[in-house]
Amino acid sequence: MWGDAPRLQQVVSNLLTNAVKFTPSGGTVELRLSAVAVANSSSPNYVQITVSDTGKGITAEFLPYVFDRFRQADGSLTRADSGLGLGLAIVRHLVELHGGTVTAESPGKDKGATFTVMLPLKQRRSQQPQLREESKAAEMRPGVLAGLKVLVVDDEPDNREFLVVALQQLGATATAAASAAEAIDILQQSPPDILVSDIGMPVEDGYSLIRKVRSSESDKIKRLPAVALTAYASAQDRDRAIAAGYDEHLTKPIEPALFAAVLAKLNVPK
Repeated sequence: MWGDAPRLQQVVSNLLTNAVKFTPSGGTVELRLSAVAVANSSSPNYVQITVSDTGKGITAEFLPYVFDRFRQADGSLTRADSGLGLGLAIVRHLVELHGGTVTAESPGKDKGATFTVMLPLKQRRSQQPQLREESKAAEMRPGVLAGLKVLVVDDEPDNREFLVVALQQLGATATAAASAAEAIDILQQSPPDILVSDIGMPVEDGYSLIRKVRSSESDKIKRLPAVALTAYASAQDRDRAIAAGYDEHLTKPIEPALFAAVLAKLNVPK
């Protein structure tokens, strides 16, 4: 099949991550790969990837919304565990870019779940330009943020790692924090040039963090340019982030070229 290997790897990785995260010790996670024939084809014309588990399951009420963009079963900003939101929204986005489909099934709460990805063995021509355009948009010019010091705050390890690597490719120096409390410690010890923070984090969310930044006794910290990078993507979420004290609001999954442009703009002396 024609496809973007790293993005297909991300699809499987996100599905497995959710399965493992929501399956207790002693449970089972199963991954299957097969070639199947659909639409009356006489030979296999799709790749089928199935990830099933015996874990937390999905309620009948939430199942229709499981792939909705950035929707979580527990929508509170300080939810105990994250997932079933951003990761699955990204899965659907990437699968559809490849001309495929993804579905979810579950008998109910605590009865496990099964996710099935269907990808065409030969990529439809109509989808190829879209994939190329997305890949082109994701290209980042090395060194465009040379010398910039950025503090990244996100409770999800994968998100932190991605942002740090992206920033390093752009020439910036990136420091990562897994919580608002850790971010405050870093800010007091070595203030960066720009703060990039997730909003939905357990214990203390991104709004609490920016309030502490804007009320700091240190003028440098108080005036620090800040970007809210979040799964909460509505116009109301943007307005709330800006009102709380952030200078910009960007939604996940991040578009690297836009991310670079926003940071470069905020780094311009006023």
